Amino acid sequence: MGRLSVALCGIELDNPVIPASGTFGYGWEFAELYDINILGSFSFKGTTREPRFGNPTPRIADCTAGMLNAVGLQNPGVDRVIDTELPKLAKCFQKPVMANVSGFSLEDYAYTCARLDKEPQVGWLEVNVSCPNVHGGGMSFGTDPAAAAGVVRAVKAVTTKPVIIKLTPNVTDIVAVAKACEQAGADGVSLINTLLGMRIDLKTRKPILANTMGGFSGPAVFPVALRMVWQVSHAVEIPVVGMGGVSSAEDVLEMLMAGATAVEVGAANLVDPFACRNIIQSLPETMDRYGIERIRDIISENRR
Repeated sequence: MGRLSVALCGIELDNPVIPASGTFGYGWEFAELYDINILGSFSFKGTTREPRFGNPTPRIADCTAGMLNAVGLQNPGVDRVIDTELPKLAKCFQKPVMANVSGFSLEDYAYTCARLDKEPQVGWLEVNVSCPNVHGGGMSFGTDPAAAAGVVRAVKAVTTKPVIIKLTPNVTDIVAVAKACEQAGADGVSLINTLLGMRIDLKTRKPILANTMGGFSGPAVFPVALRMVWQVSHAVEIPVVGMGGVSSAEDVLEMLMAGATAVEVGAANLVDPFACRNIIQSLPETMDRYGIERIRDIISENRR
């Protein structure tokens, strides 16, 4: 058991740093840059039952201390992921991977999770009920506690792997949604997904994004994310994976002190593909600076 190690839903991680879904592809792309086995794990690109082309372009807009995206869950579909992406990943990553799943109905979620449940390299199912960039699904489940609980029950009925529900911050009471997921049998929750935002082009006088609105992420959202992680982690007994604007080892420690068990890094990967590697390498020195001997110590302190 190493100094940086944590246990997430019963699965040991060498460290708590996990690249977030949508910012790390299916892993093998980053393996061309460095040995991705340094990671605790990573959450692969949001995967749906059928292939999706995603939203029309433009899909990205710059913001102060962040970015907007409206990619719209572009992915090749679960069958292609299983047949092509996971075998490529297995050649360069020897740890359990987090499978991020999205859907537009309970049947979609159940089908995709059942397919991925059979894959030995998949350690956790991170079920996204919080994507703000698609119509007729995604966030519509995550904004209502009863609907989110329905997704949990549908997925738990078809899988034996730990189920982590990814929550939206675009709600009045995120604690109510988290507690509903816990009561329905979720093994963990992850938060926050992106905040809903938009930009307008002053020259055209029209929204920059073709989708009009998109998900706002980056350092600017970190205080909001930290607050929500604190609230949820002190309201539920299941593990919390914290994310939202994390870009440094200090941010990781703050998330853990707020009650997270592990931490996902998102937009920072799009700015610097080595972001997660650099955070992990700087964690021991940062822990020394603040008198932290083991990661598990601050997790246990803040979930009491």
